[in-house]
Amino acid sequence: MSRHREADLSKLHRLAVADRPTKVSVAELARPLEPAAAAALLASLPDVLAARDLRELVARTVAAHRAGRPIVLLLGGHVVKVGVAPCWIELLQRGVVTHVAMNGAAAIHDVELARMGRTSEDVEAHLQSGSFGMVDETGAFMNRVAIEAARDRLGLGEAWGEALEAEQAPHRDVSLLARAARLGVPCTVHVALGTDTIHYDPACDGAALGEGSLRDFRMLAATLAEARGAVVLNVGSAVLMPEVFLKALAVARNLGASLEDLTTVNMDQLQHYRPRVNVVERPTRSPGARGYSLTGHHEILTPLYCGAVLAELAPVQIARSR
Repeated sequence: MSRHREADLSKLHRLAVADRPTKVSVAELARPLEPAAAAALLASLPDVLAARDLRELVARTVAAHRAGRPIVLLLGGHVVKVGVAPCWIELLQRGVVTHVAMNGAAAIHDVELARMGRTSEDVEAHLQSGSFGMVDETGAFMNRVAIEAARDRLGLGEAWGEALEAEQAPHRDVSLLARAARLGVPCTVHVALGTDTIHYDPACDGAALGEGSLRDFRMLAATLAEARGAVVLNVGSAVLMPEVFLKALAVARNLGASLEDLTTVNMDQLQHYRPRVNVVERPTRSPGARGYSLTGHHEILTPLYCGAVLAELAPVQIARSR
């Protein structure tokens, strides 16, 4: 028994999710960009710097898909809560994205959108009032399923996605977790204890979360065993997913994976140290490998990239502007 005092989470003042104001609803989510519109926009860009990198990334993504190589999407929470999950779901549905890996925050926003149709609270205001993250339904659902996942030897992502499908969550069509479960595509969740609002739910079981997340880490490492010619997209995670990716890639490389022709990219509003070195630079020293850094708002860059990939897969004749 520790000598040190712990906070008694059973005394927390909780509230129903219906009583919590939120900033994002399913009515505000993105609609996938029409391939013709994406092709026209991409063709209008100058053939220099980041615009050239975007074209190269789209071409390498399409080449990897046609060659049957993995295309791995690493997600941070902000990407989901700004409403662009439907764009990634379109690539998932078309068989382009073959593995989704996300941090705990992304999973929470995904679950809330699927079950309640809205997510994203005013952190500053709710922190001051003592109500930040203090909703019953999200924590109760995700922690219950995490315990069941540990019992059934499932990863967190698979278990949460299957649970959303099983309960027929009303907005599960905009959920990456649910769609991946429906399609049988690996969707893994990688958590750090103490970083997510569901961790202060009194029913949270750290052992269950840890077991499920560790199993998901091994699943990601198994996917990266086919890293040669693969594409890895880190979108909106500055710390956790770049670290998880590097370690999973180290496991894959130790077990014999080739890193030749690997394509990696960091897409974010700011470029940070860990994505730059762990995603873009360190993994791409082998022949034919290439790393990219694309800076921009997720709600703009994601629809453009996803639409451009779909346009290349179903070519639309668009003359480049000069």
